[in-house]
Amino acid sequence: MDKQAIQTALKNRTVALPDGTSVPAIGQGTWYIGDDPSKKEAEVRALRLGVDLGMTLIDTAEMYGEGKAEQVVGEALRGIRDDVFLVSKVYPRNAGLERIASSCEKSLQRLGTDHLDLYLLHWRGRVPLAETIEGMKKLKKDGKILRWGVSNFDTADMEELLNTPGGDHCSTNQVLYHLGSRGIEFDLLPWQKQQKMPLMAYSPLAQGGSLRKELMSDPALKEIAKTHNVEPLQIALAWTIRSGNVIAIPKAVQEKHVIANAEAAAIELTNEDLSKLDAIFPAPVRKVPLDII
Repeated sequence: MDKQAIQTALKNRTVALPDGTSVPAIGQGTWYIGDDPSKKEAEVRALRLGVDLGMTLIDTAEMYGEGKAEQVVGEALRGIRDDVFLVSKVYPRNAGLERIASSCEKSLQRLGTDHLDLYLLHWRGRVPLAETIEGMKKLKKDGKILRWGVSNFDTADMEELLNTPGGDHCSTNQVLYHLGSRGIEFDLLPWQKQQKMPLMAYSPLAQGGSLRKELMSDPALKEIAKTHNVEPLQIALAWTIRSGNVIAIPKAVQEKHVIANAEAAAIELTNEDLSKLDAIFPAPVRKVPLDII
């Protein structure tokens, strides 16, 4: 695909946040970015290429490399900040009223910006949800963040959140979701759809290693990829965003992988494709614990 076709595909595959803001269904993750200084220039180039192609949502966190990923993202954002929907996450230990403002400010400094488009609680800790919500409300009032959300929350956590005063302003929940991890389809995904709250999928191509190799080498996945004249990972990514209510945030450093991720937005899976994938990677038939890595 040429650049214009990729950009058009991404413009046509968007997900609406509760406030009506549209973001691309495929963004860019940054887990492990910044860990190796020798890869910094390549990482910056990859992020900027992704933005140029239309993957304008970038997700990071203060936890990633203890701020190193945010620093790399900050370099990539120079001159293009206004083109990016920027997401970062706060450690649970920093999500109380005494620390959240300071933690957010440090993230902003590393990112070289004056605000975040979305700020997430990375996972649930000991700080009461009501206190975190108050902290998020103050950050929003002060213009430091435009929206807030959570990550790694299961259905019961989300129900508790929405029953806490102010919790109904949560914009999204970011969780693990890919072909080999479909547990959220039993209750969390339909619950969020009912609440008109999109889901963000981290590691949508499975975390690197044996699981990813196992998934991408599956004969059925390879057969479907061949039919569409694409790579198996592109089918897996297209599958993740198939509902129109999921934002996938794969990470890529090599240029060819960035382009491959972006091209996945143009893939339309058929009912036959989906049936074949369901047969190999079945949907859950009962509640299972939330997958977290």
